[in-house]
Amino acid sequence: QVQLVESGGDLVQAGGALRLSCAASGSIFSINSMGWYRQAPGKQRELVAVITSGGATEYAASVKGRFTISRDNAKNTVYLQMNSLKPEDTAVYYCNVRARPTWQYEYDYWGQGTQVTVSA
Repeated sequence: QVQLVESGGDLVQAGGALRLSCAASGSIFSINSMGWYRQAPGKQRELVAVITSGGATEYAASVKGRFTISRDNAKNTVYLQMNSLKPEDTAVYYCNVRARPTWQYEYDYWGQGTQVTVSA
């Protein structure tokens, strides 16, 4: 099994910055993509950013140019640097990792979520 531990969520004023971290541990044969999703109250969970094992990235249009996703493969950790935060970025942010605990199967794993609140 793979466990994910997230950190970095906080209350911040509009225009501020936060850095989220998500560390994967446990039985890990390999990790494919790592990403961040968010869910605001009353809304569906949406993709924020994803990074592949090769380093290719994809961002939601609403965060492009403000957020940067990166990963440290040696530490099995993914980061989300969030700059120029807006009140509409307020949500619970979830880490997602697509990994193989053994060579046979690949699964999606989710973190417990970390709250990001941006005040106007």
